[in-house]
Amino acid sequence: MRSFTRIAAAAVVALAAGTASAYAACNGDTGTETVLGAGAGAAAGGLASHSIAGAAIGGVAGGLIGNAIGQSNNREDCRRDAYYYDRDRQMAENGYYRDRDYNRPPDSYVGRDGYVHDYPDD
Repeated sequence: MRSFTRIAAAAVVALAAGTASAYAACNGDTGTETVLGAGAGAAAGGLASHSIAGAAIGGVAGGLIGNAIGQSNNREDCRRDAYYYDRDRQMAENGYYRDRDYNRPPDSYVGRDGYVHDYPDD
């Protein structure tokens, strides 16, 4: 029972540390996902095998899986950054920012989903 408490405490600490820096950035950092994966793998391996060796093996496997997930998330973040950079560059080249009348309210807006939505007519 004592090892279960330690493993549970370690999983809680890893989860709390992971939520502190949960923002999307194209910076190549996979540390958060690796630590979360290792903590979850150690907890699962320790609880499943009731041994320290199982916790160690689970921690290593979970760390590898978490690292792979972190790299995948970074690739998606970099793709998203490149898309928005390219879209803004094209809008500037086409005169969108130059020709726009900023004293008039806009007819549409870009929602959180990335699509353009029209304001309802009054």
